[in-house]
Amino acid sequence: MSTIHKQNITKLESSKGSDFTFLFGKRNYIWMGVGIALIALGFILMTGADANTTPDGTFDPTYWNEDIYSWRRIRLAPFLVITGFIVEIYAILINPTEK
Repeated sequence: MSTIHKQNITKLESSKGSDFTFLFGKRNYIWMGVGIALIALGFILMTGADANTTPDGTFDPTYWNEDIYSWRRIRLAPFLVITGFIVEIYAILINPTEK
């Protein structure tokens, strides 16, 4: 190996860890976690039996399940998902250097 090549390798090795910083601060990542948790909770609350599932869990095309219009699925879950996305936007816009 030539001495120039060795010098370049040592320069690269010495500069690898010294200038590395995360794009966001700790506060940003905490808020991002809260936002992701809200979005996930909203999608979990939207799940359930579909319109043609009877209470015993079987599919019946002549049965109509009114539970698809429950308050949890129609109002609460979408609200949590939208709130989660708003929290994500806030987490991105927080100034990481500000205390």
